[in-house]
Amino acid sequence: MISGRTIRLLPERAVAALLCAALAWPPCAAAADDGQWSLRELMSELGKTRRTEARFVERKYLRVLERPLVSSGRLIYIAPGRLEKRTLAPKPETLIVSADTLVIESTNRTRRTLRLQDYPVLWGFVESFRGTLDGDLDALERFYAVGLGGEPADWELVLAPRLEQMRAVISQIRIRGSRGSVRVIEVTEAQGDRSVMQVFEDDS
Repeated sequence: MISGRTIRLLPERAVAALLCAALAWPPCAAAADDGQWSLRELMSELGKTRRTEARFVERKYLRVLERPLVSSGRLIYIAPGRLEKRTLAPKPETLIVSADTLVIESTNRTRRTLRLQDYPVLWGFVESFRGTLDGDLDALERFYAVGLGGEPADWELVLAPRLEQMRAVISQIRIRGSRGSVRVIEVTEAQGDRSVMQVFEDDS
Protein backbone atom coordinates (compact mmCIF):
# COMPACT_ATOMS: atom_id res chain seq x y z
CA MET A 1 0.00 0.00 0.00
CA ILE A 2 0.93 3.66 -0.04
CA SER A 3 3.35 5.19 2.42
CA GLY A 4 3.85 8.72 3.61
CA ARG A 5 7.35 8.79 2.13
CA THR A 6 6.13 8.13 -1.39
CA ILE A 7 3.22 10.53 -1.05
CA ARG A 8 5.60 13.28 -0.02
CA LEU A 9 7.05 13.04 -3.54
CA LEU A 10 3.75 14.35 -4.92
CA PRO A 11 3.20 16.10 -7.23
CA GLU A 12 6.74 16.45 -8.53
CA ARG A 13 7.16 12.77 -9.25
CA ALA A 14 3.51 12.42 -10.26
CA VAL A 15 3.19 9.51 -7.85
CA ALA A 16 5.62 7.47 -9.93
CA ALA A 17 6.90 5.95 -6.71
CA LEU A 18 3.40 5.56 -5.27
CA LEU A 19 3.27 1.79 -5.37
CA CYS A 20 5.44 -1.19 -4.76
CA ALA A 21 3.91 -3.89 -6.86
CA ALA A 22 3.00 -7.53 -6.88
CA LEU A 23 3.49 -10.51 -9.15
CA ALA A 24 1.85 -10.03 -12.54
CA TRP A 25 -1.40 -11.94 -12.91
CA PRO A 26 -3.51 -12.32 -16.06
CA PRO A 27 -6.92 -10.67 -15.78
CA CYS A 28 -9.85 -12.97 -15.33
CA ALA A 29 -13.23 -12.35 -16.88
CA ALA A 30 -15.90 -10.81 -14.70
CA ALA A 31 -18.45 -13.29 -13.52
CA ALA A 32 -21.91 -12.97 -14.99
CA ASP A 33 -24.44 -11.34 -12.65
CA ASP A 34 -26.88 -14.19 -13.23
CA GLY A 35 -24.40 -16.86 -12.11
CA GLN A 36 -24.20 -18.48 -8.70
CA TRP A 37 -21.13 -16.42 -7.84
CA SER A 38 -20.96 -12.86 -9.13
CA LEU A 39 -19.30 -9.56 -8.42
CA ARG A 40 -22.53 -8.21 -6.98
CA GLU A 41 -22.74 -11.13 -4.58
CA LEU A 42 -19.15 -10.68 -3.47
CA MET A 43 -19.66 -6.95 -2.96
CA SER A 44 -22.77 -7.65 -0.92
CA GLU A 45 -20.82 -10.04 1.30
CA LEU A 46 -17.95 -7.58 1.77
CA GLY A 47 -20.37 -4.75 2.52
CA LYS A 48 -21.77 -6.55 5.55
CA THR A 49 -18.65 -5.75 7.56
CA ARG A 50 -19.12 -2.55 9.54
CA ARG A 51 -15.81 -2.60 11.39
CA THR A 52 -12.74 -4.80 11.33
CA GLU A 53 -9.20 -4.63 12.65
CA ALA A 54 -6.31 -6.79 11.52
CA ARG A 55 -2.54 -6.92 11.50
CA PHE A 56 -0.57 -6.80 8.26
CA VAL A 57 2.85 -7.73 6.95
CA GLU A 58 3.90 -6.02 3.74
CA ARG A 59 6.87 -6.96 1.58
CA LYS A 60 8.06 -4.48 -1.03
CA TYR A 61 10.26 -5.83 -3.81
CA LEU A 62 12.33 -3.12 -5.48
CA ARG A 63 14.52 -3.80 -8.47
CA VAL A 64 17.40 -1.87 -6.89
CA LEU A 65 17.43 -4.04 -3.76
CA GLU A 66 18.34 -7.70 -3.34
CA ARG A 67 15.93 -8.24 -0.45
CA PRO A 68 12.39 -7.00 0.10
CA LEU A 69 11.59 -4.18 2.46
CA VAL A 70 9.35 -5.53 5.20
CA SER A 71 6.92 -3.49 7.28
CA SER A 72 4.16 -4.47 9.66
CA GLY A 73 1.38 -2.93 11.65
CA ARG A 74 -2.39 -2.77 11.90
CA LEU A 75 -5.24 -2.02 9.53
CA ILE A 76 -8.53 -0.61 10.80
CA TYR A 77 -11.65 -0.30 8.66
CA ILE A 78 -14.82 1.47 9.80
CA ALA A 79 -17.79 1.60 7.44
CA PRO A 80 -18.49 3.55 5.45
CA GLY A 81 -15.19 4.53 3.95
CA ARG A 82 -12.74 5.07 6.81
CA LEU A 83 -9.47 3.18 6.46
CA GLU A 84 -6.42 3.43 8.71
CA LYS A 85 -3.01 1.93 8.08
CA ARG A 86 -0.88 2.12 11.21
CA THR A 87 2.67 1.01 10.46
CA LEU A 88 4.50 0.02 13.64
CA ALA A 89 7.77 -1.36 12.23
CA PRO A 90 10.37 -0.57 11.08
CA LYS A 91 9.20 2.94 12.06
CA PRO A 92 5.79 4.28 13.10
CA GLU A 93 3.63 6.02 10.52
CA THR A 94 -0.13 6.39 10.20
CA LEU A 95 -2.26 6.92 7.08
CA ILE A 96 -5.94 7.72 7.54
CA VAL A 97 -8.42 7.83 4.66
CA SER A 98 -11.82 9.35 5.42
CA ALA A 99 -14.32 10.81 2.95
CA ASP A 100 -12.22 12.67 0.35
CA THR A 101 -9.08 13.22 2.42
CA LEU A 102 -5.88 11.38 3.26
CA VAL A 103 -4.07 12.32 6.47
CA ILE A 104 -0.41 11.35 6.96
CA GLU A 105 1.04 11.32 10.48
CA SER A 106 4.80 10.75 10.66
CA THR A 107 7.20 9.77 13.42
CA ASN A 108 8.30 13.37 13.95
CA ARG A 109 4.65 14.25 14.68
CA THR A 110 4.20 16.12 11.42
CA ARG A 111 0.72 15.93 9.94
CA ARG A 112 -0.24 16.45 6.32
CA THR A 113 -3.69 16.40 4.76
CA LEU A 114 -4.28 15.73 1.05
CA ARG A 115 -7.53 16.15 -0.84
CA LEU A 116 -7.85 12.97 -2.92
CA GLN A 117 -9.57 14.68 -5.86
CA ASP A 118 -6.41 16.74 -6.35
CA TYR A 119 -4.43 13.54 -7.03
CA PRO A 120 -6.44 11.29 -9.39
CA VAL A 121 -3.91 8.43 -9.39
CA LEU A 122 -3.70 8.41 -5.62
CA TRP A 123 -7.50 8.63 -5.40
CA GLY A 124 -7.93 5.67 -7.71
CA PHE A 125 -5.40 3.64 -5.74
CA VAL A 126 -7.15 4.39 -2.44
CA GLU A 127 -10.49 3.38 -3.92
CA SER A 128 -9.14 -0.03 -4.90
CA PHE A 129 -8.92 -0.85 -1.19
CA ARG A 130 -11.74 1.25 0.20
CA GLY A 131 -14.19 0.28 -2.53
CA THR A 132 -13.43 -3.39 -1.94
CA LEU A 133 -13.88 -3.13 1.83
CA ASP A 134 -17.04 -1.06 1.39
CA GLY A 135 -18.42 -3.58 -1.09
CA ASP A 136 -18.89 -0.64 -3.47
CA LEU A 137 -18.67 -2.00 -7.01
CA ASP A 138 -19.59 1.36 -8.55
CA ALA A 139 -16.59 2.99 -6.86
CA LEU A 140 -14.29 0.25 -8.15
CA GLU A 141 -15.63 0.42 -11.68
CA ARG A 142 -15.12 4.16 -11.78
CA PHE A 143 -11.37 3.54 -11.85
CA TYR A 144 -10.95 -0.12 -12.89
CA ALA A 145 -12.11 -2.89 -15.13
CA VAL A 146 -13.01 -5.47 -12.48
CA GLY A 147 -12.64 -9.23 -12.89
CA LEU A 148 -13.66 -11.97 -10.47
CA GLY A 149 -12.30 -15.49 -10.25
CA GLY A 150 -12.44 -18.37 -7.80
CA GLU A 151 -15.27 -19.28 -5.47
CA PRO A 152 -16.79 -17.78 -2.29
CA ALA A 153 -14.30 -19.47 0.04
CA ASP A 154 -11.29 -18.53 -2.12
CA TRP A 155 -12.00 -15.60 -4.44
CA GLU A 156 -9.81 -13.23 -6.38
CA LEU A 157 -10.47 -9.74 -7.70
CA VAL A 158 -8.33 -8.40 -10.53
CA LEU A 159 -8.40 -4.63 -11.04
CA ALA A 160 -7.07 -3.15 -14.29
CA PRO A 161 -6.83 0.69 -14.29
CA ARG A 162 -9.07 2.52 -16.76
CA LEU A 163 -7.36 5.93 -16.68
CA GLU A 164 -4.25 6.38 -18.80
CA GLN A 165 -2.44 8.30 -16.06
CA MET A 166 -3.10 5.44 -13.65
CA ARG A 167 -1.82 2.84 -16.12
CA ALA A 168 1.44 4.76 -16.27
CA VAL A 169 1.92 3.96 -12.56
CA ILE A 170 -0.19 0.87 -11.84
CA SER A 171 -0.35 -2.20 -14.07
CA GLN A 172 -2.71 -4.26 -11.97
CA ILE A 173 -4.07 -4.84 -8.48
CA ARG A 174 -5.01 -8.32 -7.29
CA ILE A 175 -7.01 -8.86 -4.11
CA ARG A 176 -7.67 -12.30 -2.68
CA GLY A 177 -9.93 -13.32 0.15
CA SER A 178 -12.49 -15.66 1.61
CA ARG A 179 -16.18 -14.82 1.97
CA GLY A 180 -16.32 -11.27 3.37
CA SER A 181 -12.65 -11.04 4.34
CA VAL A 182 -9.60 -9.78 2.47
CA ARG A 183 -6.45 -11.90 2.89
CA VAL A 184 -3.84 -10.73 0.35
CA ILE A 185 -3.37 -7.49 -1.57
CA GLU A 186 -0.90 -7.56 -4.44
CA VAL A 187 -0.05 -4.59 -6.63
CA THR A 188 1.92 -4.50 -9.86
CA GLU A 189 3.63 -1.25 -10.67
CA ALA A 190 4.19 -0.32 -14.30
CA GLN A 191 7.98 -0.12 -13.89
CA GLY A 192 8.32 -3.62 -12.45
CA ASP A 193 8.53 -3.17 -8.68
CA ARG A 194 6.00 -5.08 -6.62
CA SER A 195 4.43 -5.42 -3.18
CA VAL A 196 2.55 -8.15 -1.37
CA MET A 197 0.53 -7.40 1.74
CA GLN A 198 -0.82 -10.24 3.86
CA VAL A 199 -3.70 -9.45 6.19
CA PHE A 200 -4.26 -11.45 9.36
CA GLU A 201 -7.53 -10.97 11.17
CA ASP A 202 -7.48 -10.92 14.95
CA ASP A 203 -8.73 -14.03 16.68
CA SER A 204 -12.26 -13.75 17.98
